[in-house]
Amino acid sequence: MRKTSFFLLLFFMQFAAHSQEEFVTPSKFITKFPFIQLTGGIVLLQAQFDSYPDTLNFILDTGSGGISLDSLTTEYFGLKPKLSNRTIRGIAGIRTVSFINNRKLHFPKLTIDSLNFHVNNYSLLTTVYGEKIDGIIGYSVFSRYIIKLNYDSLHIEFWTKGSIKLPRGGFLFRPQITTLPVVSARVRDNRQVTARFLYDLGAGANLILTTDFVRDSAILHHKRKVYAKQAEGLGGKIDMNMSVIKEIRFGPYRFRNVPVYIFEDEYNVTSYPHLGGIIGNDLLRRFNAVIDYEKKSFHLVPNSHFAEPFDYAYSGIELYYIDGQILIGDVAKGSPAEKCGLLEGDIVIAVNTNFSQNLNQYKIALQNTLQRVKIIVRRNGELQEFSFKVLHILH
Repeated sequence: MRKTSFFLLLFFMQFAAHSQEEFVTPSKFITKFPFIQLTGGIVLLQAQFDSYPDTLNFILDTGSGGISLDSLTTEYFGLKPKLSNRTIRGIAGIRTVSFINNRKLHFPKLTIDSLNFHVNNYSLLTTVYGEKIDGIIGYSVFSRYIIKLNYDSLHIEFWTKGSIKLPRGGFLFRPQITTLPVVSARVRDNRQVTARFLYDLGAGANLILTTDFVRDSAILHHKRKVYAKQAEGLGGKIDMNMSVIKEIRFGPYRFRNVPVYIFEDEYNVTSYPHLGGIIGNDLLRRFNAVIDYEKKSFHLVPNSHFAEPFDYAYSGIELYYIDGQILIGDVAKGSPAEKCGLLEGDIVIAVNTNFSQNLNQYKIALQNTLQRVKIIVRRNGELQEFSFKVLHILH
């Protein structure tokens, strides 16, 4: 009798699930087009705003709770944002924002209407990437579509909401999503800790931990060296420390000896202890993804970048593209760059024998660990040459 009852219950559960699936509308393909990948795995989409013919650059960012437009782009179009009492919060500050409401965004074969853009100044991001950043695309678009990201072919696909056939293999994550997606992960160094992390395509890093999480969890081994580092985020520049942890694991995927940033979460972006930190796109770009906010499902499949080595380079300088020139930004105290005599504000003429003035190529040259780098700069109208060996933070 017990066996019969159990069988009937199991049959009913399977039948109910099958019947429910029959009424789910199948997802339909809308469009596919290429994206540009910036340093740190950042995804850059090109689109047109409203009726303006200019092609604009938008960063795709699951760490954004809406959609935004750069203040300089707004001025260029002659738009007048409406004041609001709403604020946005980033790792480097909190800002009250204005809005441009009920506008359209045009991609190839796709127009998204009724978008409310908040206005923010992204000039710092433009100097970091050497590409004009006109805005950031977040929840306002992710919530309307199923989005597929392929980092092998550098293409993005938009699909309508509904049931969709997922690729073979991979793993289906079930993140918590209000406006921002949160996933669980296990990190290990001095000890092993499981915590929640923001799944952030807009963060050009592997893993970012808060000092509160590091201190309370005692995750970092006491012999770990930390290196001063400056990063950029909403609100401006922020001082961080750079180090390595033994392992991070989310789902069945494990990465060892992972470079991490550690920062003081002064503006409570992570609402610690709700979040321990951020998983960024230098790690997430190693998976092709199907992102479905409606079903709260992220399907990740390891791609050709999965086993690529991490960047362990440490020079102690940041490079920025400003007014047609590449400048040295912050020079970390005690870093190889400081010890050789480089100064903030030096104008970079060449790195090694490369005079191309290509910001991305210069940043790649600074990732050659344990290699000596030669930099020619202009200082006070005179050319000077400096050289230093790039440190390997894992050693």
